[in-house]
Amino acid sequence: MPEGHTLHRLARDLNDLFAGEVVRASSPQGRFDQGAALLDGRVLEKAEAYGKHLFVRFAGDQHLHVHLGLYGGFELHAEDVVPPRGQVRVRIEAGPGYADLRGATVCEVLTRAERRAVIAKLGPDPLRRAADGSAAYARIARSGVSVGALLMHQDVLAGVGNVYRAELLFRHAVDPFLPGRELPRETWDSMWTDLKALMRDGVRKGRIDTTRKAHTPRAMKRPPRKDRHGGDVYVYRRADLPCYVCGTDILTTVVEARNLFWCPTCQPRGAR
Repeated sequence: MPEGHTLHRLARDLNDLFAGEVVRASSPQGRFDQGAALLDGRVLEKAEAYGKHLFVRFAGDQHLHVHLGLYGGFELHAEDVVPPRGQVRVRIEAGPGYADLRGATVCEVLTRAERRAVIAKLGPDPLRRAADGSAAYARIARSGVSVGALLMHQDVLAGVGNVYRAELLFRHAVDPFLPGRELPRETWDSMWTDLKALMRDGVRKGRIDTTRKAHTPRAMKRPPRKDRHGGDVYVYRRADLPCYVCGTDILTTVVEARNLFWCPTCQPRGAR
């Protein structure tokens, strides 16, 4: 599932391609005909992300709300329009550019009030300027649920997914199974600052890199990571491989229906 930096990058690219333009909207597969009709012929005013949610504002208080889920994808093309291929839920066109949405978990048109109601259910998004990490910590500090689980709760923290969860906990030597109420405030403040920087870097690069300079492939003279994730990380999808810091094999287990990865030496039980 795309994490928050992907959605913010997508919003930026949509604005570059369409903001201020009168667009044509359609649903080639037919599943979104009514919604597309509400958007067709309107000015696309602004696209923005909140956590893993994308909101595209059109003139006349129409807001396209998209959650990509596990299988969704939004492809943008700054070139001449070609006939749609596959199951395209929504196509947006303007000038020589077009964008195709496929496979999204959520695709709907909302009013401004309905958009606000969606956002009201979410925790702070580290990539938004007004985000307040204190709001996330208030939920964490009163919970007996593990920190490794809480970081995946979008009502606690919006936009963080499996990669950022595992890497953030490793970078701050926090036991993933530590109850939220045992996480010190000073540790969380450091994690929040780090998370904002990591996610901004993710928007800029289009991938998640979390290794510090001393542990990069160049510094350690090791081969770069090669998989569809792309970025260089400490523990994510590195089960049974040696930790770059201590050499202990990385462990994995399922937490919140996703595989969690951690180093039992760098993140021992109770580490906080």
